[in-house]
Amino acid sequence: MSSIVIHNSEFANEPFVDFSNPENIEKMKAALEQVKSEFNKEYPLIIGGEKIYTDKKDKSLNPSNLDEVVGVVQLAEKEHADKAIKTAYETFNSWKKVSVEERASYLFKVADLIRERKFYFSALLVYEVGKNWAEADGDTAEAIDFLEFYGREALRYSQDHPLTKTAGENNKFVYLPLGVGIVIPPWNFPLAIMAGTAVAGVVTGNTVVLKPSQDAPVVAAKFFELLQEVGLPNGVVNFLTGDGAVIGDYLTTHPLTRFVSFTGSMEVGLRINEKASQTQQGQKWIKRVIAEMGGKDAIVVDNEANLEDAASGIVAATFGFQGQKCSACSRAIVVDSVYDEVLAKVKEKTEKLSIGEPFENKQVGPVSSLRSINKIMEYIEIGKEEGKLVLGGKKMDKNGYFVEPTIFSDIKPDSRLAQEEIFGPVLSFIRAKDFDDAINIANNTKFGLTGAFYTQNEEKIQKGKEEFFVGNLYVNRKCTGALVGVHPFGGFNMSGTDSKAGGKDYLLLFMQGKSISQKI
Repeated sequence: MSSIVIHNSEFANEPFVDFSNPENIEKMKAALEQVKSEFNKEYPLIIGGEKIYTDKKDKSLNPSNLDEVVGVVQLAEKEHADKAIKTAYETFNSWKKVSVEERASYLFKVADLIRERKFYFSALLVYEVGKNWAEADGDTAEAIDFLEFYGREALRYSQDHPLTKTAGENNKFVYLPLGVGIVIPPWNFPLAIMAGTAVAGVVTGNTVVLKPSQDAPVVAAKFFELLQEVGLPNGVVNFLTGDGAVIGDYLTTHPLTRFVSFTGSMEVGLRINEKASQTQQGQKWIKRVIAEMGGKDAIVVDNEANLEDAASGIVAATFGFQGQKCSACSRAIVVDSVYDEVLAKVKEKTEKLSIGEPFENKQVGPVSSLRSINKIMEYIEIGKEEGKLVLGGKKMDKNGYFVEPTIFSDIKPDSRLAQEEIFGPVLSFIRAKDFDDAINIANNTKFGLTGAFYTQNEEKIQKGKEEFFVGNLYVNRKCTGALVGVHPFGGFNMSGTDSKAGGKDYLLLFMQGKSISQKI
């Protein structure tokens, strides 16, 4: 490595781009044209620096226009997965000895590159997953934040850790890396979460097999190019695109796999947890699973709330990025005396949302895939049986995966629409008797990721803080928009292992402690 870059300043979140500035609008339009000029490019598997092209390919389509191929990637088979893990295992022997300063330096250099090419990466997110400009910029900014934050955190963990002194001994406590990690990020934050989960393992001295989502492989390929550009040694991260049904279990169960970092659905997360718990022949450790698995998030509105703020928060948290966030609001639980008023306000605000192609910066764009829109439409049909359709409910006549923002009222707390994760622009209004009843309804799911409540009553605020059982709770604001370092992110129950990404505890998940005592 030619030089070590250390960012000594205190961590601060990356500023968001101001798209009211005409100069930034022009930069974004130019970036969109640049990304479009690269459509149909093919990206190989990269294992130990070797580029591998397979017979089977997969196309990543623009969900706004299915005639456009954002990129072509390879479909890895089990032999590629085996090669990637074994390469990572061999590389671990040297990478674990690299200084923390050097490992962190790679993160800081990549952060600098993304910062320089911020509009390019945001434009790529617009095309590959259908984010509008602000949502794409937020994803890009969060990727920079993870790189900057985890680099600093690794340096902090490498410092001396105070121990109780005892006579006749010199004692020290250090953190060691685990080994080979399988990183399986989601499609909905395909730059931020993908980058954050990958580099968290790398900066702590582990090696990684990165298997991005099939719905967002090109963003990951472009990020991997940055790792190569800053000179990250071959084999530290190995890039493996493919079908999870073909290689997922193999990666999870391989005896050389030490940990799995997963973000995605509850069903897949539970399968990974189950498979990882089964000890394989030759396996020398208990595998660690770091899982963030979604939610059924609620915003509670009390009769003593600012109803205008509450309605705005519900609309933003429900329909931002088409409801495709694990933190998105899918249940509005409203106290009976203000229920009709809040419903009317939310309906009115939702009707004003602009719908269309994200590259034109509409507020509501497409959902991610045919699989997603089919699932959403199934739940809309269920909603028609379980409640009253207030707004939306239809596919849109476009050459993409567009569905109208949809609101149901009179949904019962135990109904499927109130209990099952939909992951789309569908909102269920649920009536509560009072604030206590609303909190009980909010807690009445198997999930526990994010939640919010609106009230001006200080006693209720204190009670809500104590009794609303989620990993990320927001008071008098929406339940989306967690910032690295500000809102450590991760949930309870079936929402995952409460990993608290972007928090001071997170890197501990990728390390193990060693006590060293020397007689003097």
